[in-house]
Amino acid sequence: MSSCTQCGQEFEITDGDLEMLDQLSHTIGGIKLDLPPPTKCPDCRSQRRMAHVNQLNLYERKCDLTGENILSNIRPDSPYKVYRQEDWYSDKWNSLDYGKEFDFNRPFFEQWQEVLTNTPRPNLFTGYQYDENCEYTNHAGKNKNCYLIFDSDENRDCYYSYSLNQCENCVDCFRTRKSELCYECVDSVKCYGSTYLQDCDNCSDSMFLKSCTGCKHCLMCSNMKNKEYCVENKQVSKEEFEKFRAMLGSYSALQSAQQRFEKLKLEYPQKYLHGIQNENVTGDYLVNCKNAHLCFDSEDLWDCRHVTQGFMPLKNCMDIHECGDGERLYESSVAGYGIHSCLFSNHTLAHMNDMIYCTLCNHSKNCFGCVGIQRKEHCILNKQYTQKEYEELVPKIVDHMKSTKEWGEFFPVTISTYGYNESLAQDYYPLTEEETKTRGWKWVNDLGKKKAAGSKVELPDNINDVTEDICDKILTCEETSRQYKIIPHEFKFYKQLHVPLPRIDFFQRYKKHLAMRNPRVLHDRKCDKCGVDIQTSYVPTRPEKIYCETCYQQSLE
Repeated sequence: MSSCTQCGQEFEITDGDLEMLDQLSHTIGGIKLDLPPPTKCPDCRSQRRMAHVNQLNLYERKCDLTGENILSNIRPDSPYKVYRQEDWYSDKWNSLDYGKEFDFNRPFFEQWQEVLTNTPRPNLFTGYQYDENCEYTNHAGKNKNCYLIFDSDENRDCYYSYSLNQCENCVDCFRTRKSELCYECVDSVKCYGSTYLQDCDNCSDSMFLKSCTGCKHCLMCSNMKNKEYCVENKQVSKEEFEKFRAMLGSYSALQSAQQRFEKLKLEYPQKYLHGIQNENVTGDYLVNCKNAHLCFDSEDLWDCRHVTQGFMPLKNCMDIHECGDGERLYESSVAGYGIHSCLFSNHTLAHMNDMIYCTLCNHSKNCFGCVGIQRKEHCILNKQYTQKEYEELVPKIVDHMKSTKEWGEFFPVTISTYGYNESLAQDYYPLTEEETKTRGWKWVNDLGKKKAAGSKVELPDNINDVTEDICDKILTCEETSRQYKIIPHEFKFYKQLHVPLPRIDFFQRYKKHLAMRNPRVLHDRKCDKCGVDIQTSYVPTRPEKIYCETCYQQSLE
């Protein structure tokens, strides 16, 4: 057992971890650069990676190249140069102009931070060249007519959602795939015309379902397969179903139904792990994974450890957040699309090979400590070297980093571009302002979300009584008093699905959806039916009945 240098908790470094580190170690100039065992526990390592990711907080600012008004996830009062994406990816500037020679009298991260601060960066992180009418998105690509969607790809006419993939006309959904005309759906796939679903597959024209498959015209049901016209897991006529459904256009009726549904769900067992088609895995929310240890929210993993949000296939990777289409990656965050053998990389997309301690780099290989490098090779701190010079210098830098205890560590939170409460880490590892500042990390006091100043707009209880002029009004979040609006396409969507207008703003809805999902922590417990040992994200003190795979499948109606 080892003691975490950040939180002090003991954690295990397994033989599997050590074998993976040995496999992932690079050899440069004939010298193997051995990766040391981690000094922080898995949670603190994950927190450190997430602290460098800001997906949801957007600001208005100027492009530092053209002076044009742009939207960015980097605050206008930050010290960084920010270019509009179209300009950043162009030949209007040269990343090598910001290079510097390595100084063996100073720590590496101190020198790297100087390059990071001086080198321009893109205003957002999107596949803008493939997008159409998607200015208000981030960490997203190949979308059309989308507004405020994040961590999302290949969607059409979607709004206010997180982690959507291949969806159309969906609103306020969270980790939903291949679905259409859905609202408030969480962890669901291939669903249509439905609202308030969780952990559902191939369901349509339904409302308030949990862990259902192949159901349609169902309401307030859980753990059902291939059923039609059911309410509270009981068969009803088409006329009875439509009568119940018509009532839920009222906000007060909806609130009552939600409370009833929360109690009803507890009457049915839940599977110990959210996922299908897995072999030899530990973690949760996994699909089509093999030999994945302590991994979460991922699919198509093979021989991976400590991976979260793997969005495309990954093989032989460890300590990863939001990566995909990659192999042999270690301590990397937001990286992928043809990336191979990269260590300690951050926001590096598109055909990268053998990159170490690099960020915002594309189509490059054999670089160390670089920022914003594109189509380059053998660069160190954005300075060009020959292959011979590179292979001689990198091992010396690594030896120096060993002496300063930097080698093997991901970029420190202290040099993150973002305030801790701006970053994704705050969602999964929340800290107060005082706790954050005590650690020497940045905190942002104003996240740019305006509080209501005028009189509050009273929303009609029933969607039938709402007129389109609601889109001209400023609404007030009932929980935070922040301002929000209903956009015209959103208004038409609510009318079409016959659901009441939301009373809280998008950020509160995002937090609500996140809270519906289990934390990324595993607990030892027993199947509540057969008693077999299981590892699950359900805390033993929670009220749900948790079954192993076999018992759960037998329980489905």
